[in-house]
Amino acid sequence: MTASGSTQKNSTSDKGNDNAKAAGLLRIGVIGAGVMGSNHARVLAGLPGVALVGVVDPLADNRKRVTDMAACPTFSSVEELLNAGVDAVTIAAPTHLHRDIALACIAHKVHVLVEKPIASTAEEGHEIVNAARAAGVTLMVGHVERFNPAVAAIKQAIKGEEILSIGITRVGPFPPRMSNVGVVIDLAVHDIDLIRWFTDSDIVDVQPQLASAVAEREDIALLQFRTASGVLAHINTNWLTPFKARSVTVATREKYIQGDLLTRQVTECFGFQRDGSYSMRHLSVGHDEPLRAELMAFLKAVSTGDKPAVTGEEGVASLEIAIKCLDVPAGAIAQPRRPRAVAS
Repeated sequence: MTASGSTQKNSTSDKGNDNAKAAGLLRIGVIGAGVMGSNHARVLAGLPGVALVGVVDPLADNRKRVTDMAACPTFSSVEELLNAGVDAVTIAAPTHLHRDIALACIAHKVHVLVEKPIASTAEEGHEIVNAARAAGVTLMVGHVERFNPAVAAIKQAIKGEEILSIGITRVGPFPPRMSNVGVVIDLAVHDIDLIRWFTDSDIVDVQPQLASAVAEREDIALLQFRTASGVLAHINTNWLTPFKARSVTVATREKYIQGDLLTRQVTECFGFQRDGSYSMRHLSVGHDEPLRAELMAFLKAVSTGDKPAVTGEEGVASLEIAIKCLDVPAGAIAQPRRPRAVAS
Protein backbone atom coordinates (compact mmCIF):
# COMPACT_ATOMS: atom_id res chain seq x y z
CA MET A 1 0.00 0.00 0.00
CA THR A 2 2.17 2.77 -1.35
CA ALA A 3 1.74 6.38 -2.34
CA SER A 4 1.58 5.53 -6.03
CA GLY A 5 -1.01 3.98 -8.32
CA SER A 6 -4.09 4.98 -10.25
CA THR A 7 -7.25 6.32 -8.72
CA GLN A 8 -10.27 4.03 -8.61
CA LYS A 9 -13.20 6.33 -7.75
CA ASN A 10 -16.47 7.47 -9.22
CA SER A 11 -16.68 10.71 -11.17
CA THR A 12 -18.73 12.51 -8.53
CA SER A 13 -16.36 11.93 -5.60
CA ASP A 14 -14.52 15.26 -5.87
CA LYS A 15 -17.80 17.20 -6.03
CA GLY A 16 -19.19 15.18 -3.14
CA ASN A 17 -16.09 15.93 -1.08
CA ASP A 18 -16.45 19.65 -1.75
CA ASN A 19 -20.09 19.49 -0.69
CA ALA A 20 -19.16 17.62 2.49
CA LYS A 21 -16.61 20.28 3.39
CA ALA A 22 -19.14 23.04 2.75
CA ALA A 23 -21.70 21.25 4.90
CA GLY A 24 -19.29 21.07 7.81
CA LEU A 25 -19.07 17.27 7.71
CA LEU A 26 -15.94 15.55 8.96
CA ARG A 27 -14.25 14.08 5.89
CA ILE A 28 -12.76 10.70 6.71
CA GLY A 29 -11.00 7.95 4.80
CA VAL A 30 -10.14 4.33 5.52
CA ILE A 31 -6.77 2.86 4.61
CA GLY A 32 -6.90 -0.89 4.13
CA ALA A 33 -9.90 -2.83 2.83
CA GLY A 34 -9.36 -6.19 4.45
CA VAL A 35 -11.86 -7.56 6.96
CA MET A 36 -11.26 -4.86 9.57
CA GLY A 37 -10.97 -1.98 7.11
CA SER A 38 -14.15 -3.02 5.34
CA ASN A 39 -15.96 -2.96 8.67
CA HIS A 40 -14.55 0.50 9.38
CA ALA A 41 -16.01 1.68 6.07
CA ARG A 42 -19.37 0.02 6.77
CA VAL A 43 -19.70 1.73 10.15
CA LEU A 44 -18.40 5.13 9.06
CA ALA A 45 -20.75 5.21 6.07
CA GLY A 46 -23.68 5.16 8.49
CA LEU A 47 -22.50 7.67 11.09
CA PRO A 48 -24.02 11.15 11.28
CA GLY A 49 -21.82 14.20 10.69
CA VAL A 50 -19.35 12.18 8.64
CA ALA A 51 -18.55 12.02 4.94
CA LEU A 52 -16.70 8.85 3.92
CA VAL A 53 -14.37 10.19 1.26
CA GLY A 54 -13.15 6.77 0.26
CA VAL A 55 -11.19 3.63 1.04
CA VAL A 56 -7.62 2.82 -0.02
CA ASP A 57 -6.40 -0.63 -0.99
CA PRO A 58 -3.93 -1.74 -3.68
CA LEU A 59 -5.98 -4.86 -4.49
CA ALA A 60 -8.85 -4.47 -6.94
CA ASP A 61 -10.85 -7.32 -5.35
CA ASN A 62 -10.70 -5.61 -1.95
CA ARG A 63 -11.77 -2.31 -3.47
CA LYS A 64 -14.74 -3.93 -5.17
CA ARG A 65 -15.83 -5.65 -1.95
CA VAL A 66 -15.75 -2.45 0.08
CA THR A 67 -17.57 -0.54 -2.67
CA ASP A 68 -20.34 -3.14 -2.56
CA MET A 69 -20.45 -2.95 1.24
CA ALA A 70 -20.23 0.81 1.84
CA ALA A 71 -21.08 2.32 -1.57
CA CYS A 72 -18.08 4.66 -1.40
CA PRO A 73 -15.25 5.71 -3.72
CA THR A 74 -12.01 3.76 -3.60
CA PHE A 75 -8.38 4.60 -4.24
CA SER A 76 -5.34 2.47 -4.94
CA SER A 77 -2.88 4.66 -3.02
CA VAL A 78 -2.71 6.72 0.16
CA GLU A 79 -1.49 9.72 -1.83
CA GLU A 80 -4.68 9.78 -3.86
CA LEU A 81 -6.85 9.76 -0.76
CA LEU A 82 -4.85 12.61 0.78
CA ASN A 83 -5.08 14.60 -2.44
CA ALA A 84 -8.85 14.12 -2.45
CA GLY A 85 -8.98 15.88 0.91
CA VAL A 86 -9.61 14.26 4.28
CA ASP A 87 -9.69 15.53 7.85
CA ALA A 88 -9.10 12.14 9.44
CA VAL A 89 -8.27 8.55 8.53
CA THR A 90 -8.45 5.13 10.09
CA ILE A 91 -5.55 2.81 9.30
CA ALA A 92 -6.39 -0.88 9.04
CA ALA A 93 -3.49 -1.89 6.82
CA PRO A 94 -0.95 -4.63 7.66
CA THR A 95 1.02 -3.72 10.78
CA HIS A 96 4.36 -3.37 9.01
CA LEU A 97 2.89 -0.48 6.99
CA HIS A 98 1.45 1.45 9.96
CA ARG A 99 4.47 3.68 10.52
CA ASP A 100 4.88 4.94 6.97
CA ILE A 101 1.16 5.43 6.39
CA ALA A 102 0.61 7.17 9.71
CA LEU A 103 3.57 9.52 9.21
CA ALA A 104 2.37 10.42 5.68
CA CYS A 105 -1.09 11.28 7.00
CA ILE A 106 0.22 13.22 9.97
CA ALA A 107 2.48 15.23 7.64
CA HIS A 108 -0.74 16.40 5.93
CA LYS A 109 -2.21 17.43 9.33
CA VAL A 110 -4.69 14.55 9.17
CA HIS A 111 -6.03 13.00 12.39
CA VAL A 112 -5.26 9.29 12.71
CA LEU A 113 -6.79 6.20 14.27
CA VAL A 114 -4.43 3.27 13.77
CA GLU A 115 -5.51 -0.28 14.48
CA LYS A 116 -3.65 -2.27 17.11
CA PRO A 117 -0.80 -2.86 17.37
CA ILE A 118 0.24 0.72 16.72
CA ALA A 119 3.35 -0.41 14.83
CA SER A 120 5.74 -3.30 14.31
CA THR A 121 8.18 -2.04 16.94
CA ALA A 122 8.07 0.26 19.93
CA GLU A 123 10.54 2.57 18.18
CA GLU A 124 8.19 2.98 15.24
CA GLY A 125 5.31 3.53 17.64
CA HIS A 126 7.20 6.33 19.37
CA GLU A 127 7.89 7.93 15.98
CA ILE A 128 4.16 8.04 15.27
CA VAL A 129 3.37 9.44 18.72
CA ASN A 130 6.04 12.14 18.47
CA ALA A 131 4.99 13.14 14.94
CA ALA A 132 1.32 13.46 15.96
CA ARG A 133 2.25 15.55 18.99
CA ALA A 134 4.44 17.86 16.91
CA ALA A 135 1.74 18.27 14.26
CA GLY A 136 -1.00 18.86 16.81
CA VAL A 137 -3.26 16.13 15.42
CA THR A 138 -5.32 13.51 17.25
CA LEU A 139 -3.77 10.04 17.44
CA MET A 140 -5.84 7.13 18.74
CA VAL A 141 -5.04 3.42 18.79
CA GLY A 142 -7.75 0.91 17.90
CA HIS A 143 -7.92 -1.35 20.93
CA VAL A 144 -11.53 -2.18 20.17
CA GLU A 145 -11.99 -4.58 23.11
CA ARG A 146 -12.16 -1.60 25.46
CA PHE A 147 -15.45 -0.72 23.77
CA ASN A 148 -17.00 -4.15 24.27
CA PRO A 149 -20.05 -3.48 26.49
CA ALA A 150 -19.10 -6.45 28.71
CA VAL A 151 -15.64 -4.98 29.26
CA ALA A 152 -17.19 -1.60 30.06
CA ALA A 153 -19.45 -3.29 32.64
CA ILE A 154 -16.46 -4.98 34.26
CA LYS A 155 -14.55 -1.70 34.35
CA GLN A 156 -17.50 -0.01 36.08
CA ALA A 157 -17.92 -2.88 38.56
CA ILE A 158 -14.30 -2.67 39.75
CA LYS A 159 -14.28 1.11 40.06
CA GLY A 160 -12.85 2.02 43.47
CA GLU A 161 -12.15 -1.64 44.32
CA GLU A 162 -8.83 -3.06 45.46
CA ILE A 163 -7.97 -5.41 42.60
CA LEU A 164 -6.09 -8.55 43.57
CA SER A 165 -5.90 -10.61 40.40
CA ILE A 166 -7.06 -10.72 36.78
CA GLY A 167 -7.40 -13.74 34.52
CA ILE A 168 -8.13 -13.50 30.79
CA THR A 169 -8.71 -16.28 28.26
CA ARG A 170 -8.70 -15.55 24.53
CA VAL A 171 -8.56 -18.70 22.44
CA GLY A 172 -9.82 -19.96 19.10
CA PRO A 173 -8.99 -21.90 15.94
CA PHE A 174 -6.04 -21.12 13.71
CA PRO A 175 -6.94 -18.04 11.62
CA PRO A 176 -7.59 -18.72 7.93
CA ARG A 177 -5.62 -15.66 6.92
CA MET A 178 -1.86 -15.89 6.66
CA SER A 179 -0.12 -13.92 9.38
CA ASN A 180 3.45 -12.87 10.06
CA VAL A 181 2.81 -12.68 13.81
CA GLY A 182 1.91 -15.16 16.52
CA VAL A 183 -0.79 -15.16 19.17
CA VAL A 184 0.98 -12.66 21.43
CA ILE A 185 0.84 -9.76 18.95
CA ASP A 186 -2.38 -10.87 17.27
CA LEU A 187 -4.45 -11.72 20.37
CA ALA A 188 -2.72 -11.17 23.70
CA VAL A 189 -2.00 -7.48 23.02
CA HIS A 190 -5.76 -6.90 23.45
CA ASP A 191 -5.59 -8.29 26.97
CA ILE A 192 -2.32 -6.62 27.91
CA ASP A 193 -4.13 -3.36 27.18
CA LEU A 194 -7.12 -4.44 29.29
CA ILE A 195 -4.90 -5.35 32.26
CA ARG A 196 -3.24 -1.93 32.13
CA TRP A 197 -6.64 -0.22 31.74
CA PHE A 198 -8.42 -2.17 34.49
CA THR A 199 -5.62 -1.52 36.99
CA ASP A 200 -4.59 1.99 35.88
CA SER A 201 -1.08 0.68 36.42
CA ASP A 202 1.96 -0.27 34.38
CA ILE A 203 3.08 -3.88 34.02
CA VAL A 204 6.46 -4.29 35.69
CA ASP A 205 7.08 -8.04 35.57
CA VAL A 206 6.50 -10.47 32.71
CA GLN A 207 6.79 -14.26 32.82
CA PRO A 208 5.94 -15.81 29.42
CA GLN A 209 5.59 -19.45 28.48
CA LEU A 210 5.35 -19.93 24.71
CA ALA A 211 4.95 -22.90 22.42
CA SER A 212 4.64 -23.52 18.69
CA ALA A 213 2.52 -26.59 18.01
CA VAL A 214 1.27 -25.92 14.48
CA ALA A 215 2.40 -22.49 13.30
CA GLU A 216 5.92 -21.25 12.60
CA ARG A 217 5.47 -18.65 15.33
CA GLU A 218 4.05 -19.14 18.81
CA ASP A 219 0.48 -20.41 18.75
CA ILE A 220 0.20 -21.09 22.49
CA ALA A 221 1.00 -18.48 25.13
CA LEU A 222 0.57 -18.56 28.90
CA LEU A 223 1.57 -15.13 30.16
CA GLN A 224 1.90 -14.02 33.77
CA PHE A 225 2.24 -10.40 34.87
CA ARG A 226 2.60 -8.22 37.94
CA THR A 227 1.61 -4.57 37.83
CA ALA A 228 3.24 -1.69 39.67
CA SER A 229 0.18 -1.63 41.94
CA GLY A 230 0.75 -5.27 42.92
CA VAL A 231 -1.98 -6.93 40.88
CA LEU A 232 -1.22 -10.42 39.58
CA ALA A 233 -2.60 -11.22 36.14
CA HIS A 234 -2.44 -13.98 33.58
CA ILE A 235 -3.44 -14.45 29.95
CA ASN A 236 -4.19 -17.79 28.32
CA THR A 237 -4.28 -17.54 24.55
CA ASN A 238 -3.91 -19.97 21.65
CA TRP A 239 -4.90 -20.86 18.10
CA LEU A 240 -5.58 -24.51 18.94
CA THR A 241 -9.07 -24.34 20.41
CA PRO A 242 -11.77 -25.43 17.91
CA PHE A 243 -14.11 -22.65 19.05
CA LYS A 244 -13.73 -19.03 20.10
CA ALA A 245 -13.74 -18.22 23.82
CA ARG A 246 -13.21 -14.80 25.39
CA SER A 247 -13.51 -14.47 29.16
CA VAL A 248 -12.33 -12.19 31.94
CA THR A 249 -12.29 -12.74 35.71
CA VAL A 250 -11.34 -10.09 38.22
CA ALA A 251 -10.90 -10.74 41.95
CA THR A 252 -11.02 -7.74 44.27
CA ARG A 253 -11.01 -7.49 48.04
CA GLU A 254 -14.83 -7.37 48.09
CA LYS A 255 -15.97 -8.86 44.76
CA TYR A 256 -15.40 -11.53 42.15
CA ILE A 257 -16.47 -10.57 38.64
CA GLN A 258 -16.61 -12.90 35.66
CA GLY A 259 -17.52 -11.88 32.16
CA ASP A 260 -18.01 -13.60 28.83
CA LEU A 261 -16.93 -11.13 26.15
CA LEU A 262 -18.74 -13.01 23.38
CA THR A 263 -22.15 -13.52 25.00
CA ARG A 264 -21.70 -10.26 26.92
CA GLN A 265 -22.84 -11.72 30.21
CA VAL A 266 -21.20 -10.35 33.35
CA THR A 267 -21.77 -11.77 36.82
CA GLU A 268 -20.71 -10.22 40.12
CA CYS A 269 -20.24 -12.20 43.33
CA PHE A 270 -20.18 -10.18 46.57
CA GLY A 271 -21.12 -10.20 50.25
CA PHE A 272 -18.80 -13.05 51.18
CA GLN A 273 -19.59 -14.61 54.57
CA ARG A 274 -17.49 -16.66 56.98
CA ASP A 275 -19.54 -19.77 56.22
CA GLY A 276 -18.64 -19.51 52.52
CA SER A 277 -21.98 -18.11 51.36
CA TYR A 278 -22.20 -15.07 49.11
CA SER A 279 -24.61 -13.11 46.93
CA MET A 280 -24.57 -13.01 43.14
CA ARG A 281 -26.12 -10.79 40.50
CA HIS A 282 -26.01 -10.29 36.76
CA LEU A 283 -24.82 -6.84 35.74
CA SER A 284 -26.50 -4.69 33.14
CA VAL A 285 -24.57 -4.75 29.86
CA GLY A 286 -25.12 -2.46 26.87
CA HIS A 287 -25.69 -3.52 23.28
CA ASP A 288 -23.46 -1.14 21.31
CA GLU A 289 -21.31 -2.52 18.51
CA PRO A 290 -17.74 -2.12 19.86
CA LEU A 291 -16.33 -0.87 16.54
CA ARG A 292 -19.07 1.73 16.21
CA ALA A 293 -18.42 2.94 19.77
CA GLU A 294 -14.67 3.09 19.08
CA LEU A 295 -15.06 5.09 15.88
CA MET A 296 -17.50 7.49 17.53
CA ALA A 297 -14.99 8.02 20.35
CA PHE A 298 -12.32 8.82 17.75
CA LEU A 299 -14.56 11.28 15.93
CA LYS A 300 -15.47 12.96 19.21
CA ALA A 301 -11.78 13.38 20.10
CA VAL A 302 -11.11 14.88 16.66
CA SER A 303 -14.06 17.28 16.93
CA THR A 304 -13.40 18.43 20.51
CA GLY A 305 -9.63 18.17 20.69
CA ASP A 306 -10.01 16.14 23.88
CA LYS A 307 -7.69 13.29 24.85
CA PRO A 308 -8.63 10.18 22.83
CA ALA A 309 -9.98 7.09 24.57
CA VAL A 310 -6.82 5.10 23.79
CA THR A 311 -3.77 7.30 23.37
CA GLY A 312 -0.74 6.60 21.25
CA GLU A 313 1.35 6.34 24.41
CA GLU A 314 -0.97 3.62 25.73
CA GLY A 315 -0.75 1.76 22.46
CA VAL A 316 3.05 1.83 22.57
CA ALA A 317 3.11 0.71 26.22
CA SER A 318 0.99 -2.37 25.44
CA LEU A 319 3.13 -3.16 22.39
CA GLU A 320 6.29 -2.93 24.50
CA ILE A 321 4.92 -5.48 26.96
CA ALA A 322 3.86 -7.80 24.13
CA ILE A 323 7.34 -7.60 22.61
CA LYS A 324 8.85 -8.28 26.02
CA CYS A 325 6.76 -11.46 26.19
CA LEU A 326 8.46 -12.57 22.97
CA ASP A 327 11.94 -11.65 24.17
CA VAL A 328 12.86 -15.17 25.22
CA PRO A 329 16.16 -17.01 24.67
CA ALA A 330 16.61 -18.85 21.41
CA GLY A 331 15.04 -22.29 21.67
CA ALA A 332 12.82 -21.27 24.58
CA ILE A 333 9.64 -21.51 22.50
CA ALA A 334 8.60 -25.11 23.07
CA GLN A 335 7.63 -27.38 20.21
CA PRO A 336 5.43 -30.09 21.72
CA ARG A 337 6.33 -33.56 20.60
CA ARG A 338 3.81 -36.14 19.50
CA PRO A 339 3.26 -38.70 22.25
CA ARG A 340 4.57 -42.15 21.56
CA ALA A 341 1.97 -44.70 20.66
CA VAL A 342 1.15 -46.99 23.56
CA ALA A 343 1.70 -50.63 22.69
CA SER A 344 -1.44 -52.71 22.97
